[in-house]
Amino acid sequence: MVRLINKDNISVFANFAYGILKIQEKMTFIKNWNCPELDQCIYAMWHEHQFCVHGFPSRNNVNILISTSLDGDIVALVSENWGFKVVRGSAGHKRAVASTLELIDKLKAGESLAIMVDGPRGPYHKVKRGAVSLSKEMNVPIVPVYWYSEDKTFVKLPSWDKISLPMGFCKILNLYGDPIYPEGKSEEEITNAVADSLAHLQDIAPQMYKEAKEQKLWSKKQ
Repeated sequence: MVRLINKDNISVFANFAYGILKIQEKMTFIKNWNCPELDQCIYAMWHEHQFCVHGFPSRNNVNILISTSLDGDIVALVSENWGFKVVRGSAGHKRAVASTLELIDKLKAGESLAIMVDGPRGPYHKVKRGAVSLSKEMNVPIVPVYWYSEDKTFVKLPSWDKISLPMGFCKILNLYGDPIYPEGKSEEEITNAVADSLAHLQDIAPQMYKEAKEQKLWSKKQ
Protein backbone atom coordinates (compact mmCIF):
# COMPACT_ATOMS: atom_id res chain seq x y z
CA MET A 1 0.00 0.00 0.00
CA VAL A 2 1.28 3.48 -0.88
CA ARG A 3 1.43 5.79 2.10
CA LEU A 4 -0.56 8.98 1.58
CA ILE A 5 2.26 11.07 3.06
CA ASN A 6 5.74 10.34 1.79
CA LYS A 7 9.09 12.11 1.49
CA ASP A 8 8.21 13.40 -1.98
CA ASN A 9 5.06 15.30 -0.98
CA ILE A 10 5.92 16.45 2.55
CA SER A 11 6.15 20.11 1.53
CA VAL A 12 2.73 19.94 -0.15
CA PHE A 13 1.05 18.64 3.00
CA ALA A 14 3.02 21.06 5.18
CA ASN A 15 1.95 24.07 3.10
CA PHE A 16 -1.65 22.86 3.17
CA ALA A 17 -1.57 22.36 6.95
CA TYR A 18 0.03 25.76 7.46
CA GLY A 19 -2.63 27.40 5.29
CA ILE A 20 -5.42 25.82 7.33
CA LEU A 21 -3.76 26.82 10.59
CA LYS A 22 -3.29 30.40 9.41
CA ILE A 23 -7.03 30.60 8.83
CA GLN A 24 -7.67 29.09 12.27
CA GLU A 25 -5.18 31.53 13.80
CA LYS A 26 -7.53 34.42 13.05
CA MET A 27 -10.23 32.67 15.10
CA THR A 28 -8.02 31.57 18.01
CA PHE A 29 -7.60 33.83 21.02
CA ILE A 30 -5.02 32.62 23.56
CA LYS A 31 -4.30 34.40 26.83
CA ASN A 32 -1.53 33.53 29.26
CA TRP A 33 -1.96 32.93 33.00
CA ASN A 34 1.00 32.99 35.40
CA CYS A 35 3.50 33.14 32.55
CA PRO A 36 6.96 33.53 34.14
CA GLU A 37 9.33 36.22 32.95
CA LEU A 38 12.41 34.06 32.35
CA ASP A 39 15.20 34.60 29.86
CA GLN A 40 15.53 30.83 29.45
CA CYS A 41 13.59 27.71 30.41
CA ILE A 42 12.39 24.32 29.24
CA TYR A 43 8.66 24.43 28.58
CA ALA A 44 7.09 21.05 29.39
CA MET A 45 3.64 20.05 28.19
CA TRP A 46 1.74 16.88 27.40
CA HIS A 47 1.76 15.73 23.78
CA GLU A 48 -1.98 16.37 23.95
CA HIS A 49 -1.33 20.10 24.34
CA GLN A 50 1.47 20.55 21.80
CA PHE A 51 -0.36 23.40 20.05
CA CYS A 52 -0.17 25.49 23.23
CA VAL A 53 3.21 26.74 21.98
CA HIS A 54 1.26 29.06 19.71
CA GLY A 55 0.42 31.16 22.78
CA PHE A 56 3.99 31.58 24.02
CA PRO A 57 4.97 35.23 24.53
CA SER A 58 7.94 34.84 22.16
CA ARG A 59 8.92 32.33 19.49
CA ASN A 60 12.28 33.16 17.97
CA ASN A 61 14.14 31.97 21.07
CA VAL A 62 12.19 28.70 21.49
CA ASN A 63 13.34 25.38 20.03
CA ILE A 64 10.62 22.73 19.68
CA LEU A 65 11.67 19.09 19.89
CA ILE A 66 9.91 17.17 17.09
CA SER A 67 10.19 13.51 16.14
CA THR A 68 11.90 12.37 12.94
CA SER A 69 8.78 10.68 11.57
CA LEU A 70 7.08 11.75 8.33
CA ASP A 71 4.30 13.32 10.36
CA GLY A 72 7.02 15.10 12.33
CA ASP A 73 8.39 16.49 9.05
CA ILE A 74 5.09 18.29 8.49
CA VAL A 75 4.94 19.58 12.07
CA ALA A 76 8.55 20.79 11.80
CA LEU A 77 7.94 22.75 8.60
CA VAL A 78 4.78 24.32 10.01
CA SER A 79 6.56 25.23 13.27
CA GLU A 80 9.38 26.92 11.36
CA ASN A 81 6.83 28.89 9.34
CA TRP A 82 5.34 29.99 12.65
CA GLY A 83 8.70 31.43 13.71
CA PHE A 84 9.93 28.68 16.02
CA LYS A 85 13.25 26.88 15.83
CA VAL A 86 13.16 23.09 15.50
CA VAL A 87 15.30 20.22 16.76
CA ARG A 88 14.54 16.81 15.30
CA GLY A 89 14.72 13.59 17.30
CA SER A 90 14.20 12.84 20.98
CA ALA A 91 15.90 13.76 24.23
CA GLY A 92 17.58 11.44 26.68
CA HIS A 93 17.20 8.27 24.59
CA LYS A 94 20.28 6.15 23.98
CA ARG A 95 19.70 6.31 20.23
CA ALA A 96 19.17 10.06 20.25
CA VAL A 97 22.65 11.29 21.05
CA ALA A 98 22.77 13.79 18.18
CA SER A 99 19.49 15.50 19.06
CA THR A 100 20.33 15.56 22.76
CA LEU A 101 23.66 17.24 22.02
CA GLU A 102 21.90 19.75 19.79
CA LEU A 103 19.45 20.56 22.58
CA ILE A 104 22.35 21.06 24.97
CA ASP A 105 23.97 23.43 22.48
CA LYS A 106 20.73 25.41 22.28
CA LEU A 107 20.65 25.73 26.06
CA LYS A 108 24.31 26.73 26.16
CA ALA A 109 23.45 29.50 23.68
CA GLY A 110 20.85 30.83 26.11
CA GLU A 111 17.84 29.65 24.13
CA SER A 112 14.72 27.89 25.44
CA LEU A 113 13.21 24.51 24.62
CA ALA A 114 9.66 23.17 24.29
CA ILE A 115 9.31 19.45 24.91
CA MET A 116 6.21 17.22 24.94
CA VAL A 117 7.20 15.19 27.97
CA ASP A 118 5.13 12.09 27.15
CA GLY A 119 5.90 12.11 23.41
CA PRO A 120 6.21 11.11 20.74
CA ARG A 121 4.38 7.82 21.36
CA GLY A 122 3.51 7.76 25.04
CA PRO A 123 2.71 6.30 27.48
CA TYR A 124 -0.07 8.86 27.80
CA HIS A 125 0.62 11.49 30.49
CA LYS A 126 3.79 9.85 31.75
CA VAL A 127 6.76 12.21 32.15
CA LYS A 128 9.81 10.82 30.38
CA ARG A 129 13.37 11.59 31.39
CA GLY A 130 14.49 13.75 28.42
CA ALA A 131 13.44 17.22 29.62
CA VAL A 132 14.30 16.31 33.20
CA SER A 133 17.83 15.18 32.33
CA LEU A 134 18.47 18.32 30.30
CA SER A 135 17.20 20.52 33.11
CA LYS A 136 19.41 18.74 35.63
CA GLU A 137 22.54 18.75 33.45
CA MET A 138 22.27 22.37 32.32
CA ASN A 139 20.68 23.81 35.48
CA VAL A 140 17.77 25.30 33.52
CA PRO A 141 14.29 25.54 35.10
CA ILE A 142 11.33 23.61 33.73
CA VAL A 143 8.06 25.48 33.23
CA PRO A 144 4.98 23.21 32.91
CA VAL A 145 2.32 24.45 30.47
CA TYR A 146 -1.33 23.39 30.16
CA TRP A 147 -3.95 24.85 27.85
CA TYR A 148 -7.68 24.85 28.40
CA SER A 149 -10.94 26.07 26.93
CA GLU A 150 -14.63 25.47 27.58
CA ASP A 151 -15.64 26.42 24.05
CA LYS A 152 -17.27 23.63 22.05
CA THR A 153 -14.85 24.45 19.24
CA PHE A 154 -11.98 23.19 21.43
CA VAL A 155 -11.93 19.54 20.45
CA LYS A 156 -10.02 16.35 21.25
CA LEU A 157 -9.06 14.12 18.36
CA PRO A 158 -9.33 10.29 18.61
CA SER A 159 -5.56 9.76 18.71
CA TRP A 160 -3.39 8.07 21.34
CA ASP A 161 -2.56 11.43 22.88
CA LYS A 162 -6.12 12.84 22.68
CA ILE A 163 -4.63 15.93 21.06
CA SER A 164 -6.69 19.06 21.69
CA LEU A 165 -6.98 21.97 19.29
CA PRO A 166 -9.40 24.71 18.25
CA MET A 167 -11.67 24.31 15.25
CA GLY A 168 -13.47 27.60 14.83
CA PHE A 169 -13.72 30.68 17.06
CA CYS A 170 -12.15 29.69 20.34
CA LYS A 171 -10.95 31.39 23.55
CA ILE A 172 -8.10 29.47 25.16
CA LEU A 173 -6.14 29.93 28.38
CA ASN A 174 -2.48 28.93 28.56
CA LEU A 175 -1.72 28.11 32.19
CA TYR A 176 1.91 28.05 33.37
CA GLY A 177 3.18 26.30 36.47
CA ASP A 178 5.78 27.87 38.73
CA PRO A 179 9.32 27.26 37.45
CA ILE A 180 10.86 24.01 38.72
CA TYR A 181 14.52 24.61 39.48
CA PRO A 182 16.70 21.49 39.33
CA GLU A 183 19.42 22.51 41.79
CA GLY A 184 19.51 20.19 44.79
CA LYS A 185 16.91 17.82 43.34
CA SER A 186 17.26 14.31 41.95
CA GLU A 187 15.87 13.43 38.52
CA GLU A 188 13.09 11.50 40.23
CA GLU A 189 12.15 14.52 42.31
CA ILE A 190 12.10 16.76 39.24
CA THR A 191 10.02 14.22 37.30
CA ASN A 192 7.47 14.04 40.11
CA ALA A 193 7.40 17.83 40.39
CA VAL A 194 6.64 18.20 36.66
CA ALA A 195 3.88 15.57 36.81
CA ASP A 196 2.38 17.12 39.96
CA SER A 197 2.45 20.62 38.44
CA LEU A 198 0.72 19.50 35.24
CA ALA A 199 -1.91 17.67 37.31
CA HIS A 200 -2.41 20.79 39.44
CA LEU A 201 -2.83 22.98 36.35
CA GLN A 202 -5.43 20.53 35.06
CA ASP A 203 -7.32 20.74 38.39
CA ILE A 204 -7.38 24.55 38.56
CA ALA A 205 -7.90 25.21 34.84
CA PRO A 206 -11.73 25.40 34.98
CA GLN A 207 -11.67 27.92 37.85
CA MET A 208 -8.92 30.01 36.27
CA TYR A 209 -10.82 30.01 32.98
CA LYS A 210 -13.98 31.12 34.79
CA GLU A 211 -12.08 33.96 36.47
CA ALA A 212 -10.53 34.98 33.15
CA LYS A 213 -14.00 35.24 31.62
CA GLU A 214 -15.25 37.30 34.58
CA GLN A 215 -12.30 39.63 34.15
CA LYS A 216 -13.05 39.83 30.42
CA LEU A 217 -9.45 38.87 29.77
CA TRP A 218 -10.02 38.20 26.09
CA SER A 219 -11.31 41.74 25.63
CA LYS A 220 -8.00 43.17 26.83
CA LYS A 221 -4.89 43.65 24.76
CA GLN A 222 -2.12 41.28 25.77
